[in-house]
Amino acid sequence: MVVAVAVAVVVLAGWLVAVLAAPDRPPVSAPGPTTTETTTTTAIPTAPAPAGSPFTGLPVPTGPVLAVKIDNVRQARPQLGLTAADLVYVEPVEAGLSRLIAVFSGHLPDAVGPVRSAREADLELLRQFGSPALAYSGAAPELAPQLGAARLFHVSPAQARQAYYRDPARRAPHNSYARPAQLLAAAPGASLAADIGLQFGDAPLGGSPTTHQAVGYPAASFTFDWSAAEGRWLIGADGTPMLAAEGGQLGAPTVVLQSVVVRPSGISDVLGNVSPYAETVGAGAALVLRNGTSFPARWSRPTPDSGTRFTSPDGQPLPIARGQVWIVLVHSAG
Repeated sequence: MVVAVAVAVVVLAGWLVAVLAAPDRPPVSAPGPTTTETTTTTAIPTAPAPAGSPFTGLPVPTGPVLAVKIDNVRQARPQLGLTAADLVYVEPVEAGLSRLIAVFSGHLPDAVGPVRSAREADLELLRQFGSPALAYSGAAPELAPQLGAARLFHVSPAQARQAYYRDPARRAPHNSYARPAQLLAAAPGASLAADIGLQFGDAPLGGSPTTHQAVGYPAASFTFDWSAAEGRWLIGADGTPMLAAEGGQLGAPTVVLQSVVVRPSGISDVLGNVSPYAETVGAGAALVLRNGTSFPARWSRPTPDSGTRFTSPDGQPLPIARGQVWIVLVHSAG
């Protein structure tokens, strides 16, 4: 029988009405229809970092940081371009649902999406990357002042219209896609990849053998199943494997379940559902999954400009496996 380490299921009061197809605002206006079914990745033309990527620990070239808001309701799957991401954050949104933030620097896929809207909590989370480029389809009008003041290079359709297109095989609002190379061309000053607190290395001693882990939001659930043959955690969402549009199942060598305070923000969606705000500055508990083992951990991020460091209970740095990392923001039970 697989060993499972219990993780508290998120309870976000006030977001209990699941709305799977509520459109973002404002709507995206994009060039003519294009259908994209496959993608390839191309290295960003820049000098390699001898010590490896600060996001994956791999000895690959790195360049400017691009963060893309990705839809994650059933109608949005399978997503395109996630296999090329260095980091994937899972965050709570309205109605107990989830959304993804894919961070690219080592490689760029030809296309990525479906792209959806920005949230207030994104601004705090992304501060640790310096001044990254942020691709999103729109935002609530109430968020406009904060977005405008944020230390970001905005590459929404308003700033980089030529980078976006619609897939006619899907229904709006789950059919907006973007071309990362064109997004970064519209953000020539975006910060280069730099240390955000992650440390990579061999698995530490201890931990608990674990081959299956589950975590959930009120209207979304995730599973992580260890595949020794592939050396990564295969990801499931809402009871089914989470597939990549370019083929295969999504997965990562390291998954971090980061317990954070989740509170109501001052912004609602078009249906009146209040947006949750996941606080990523502070400290708390975490669970690091790697090499078929789960390790209890602590996370710490003292200021918005600081990176997020993960340590073992005795305060020593907790190394993670090299490769793509998924970080799931879960509601702290405390």
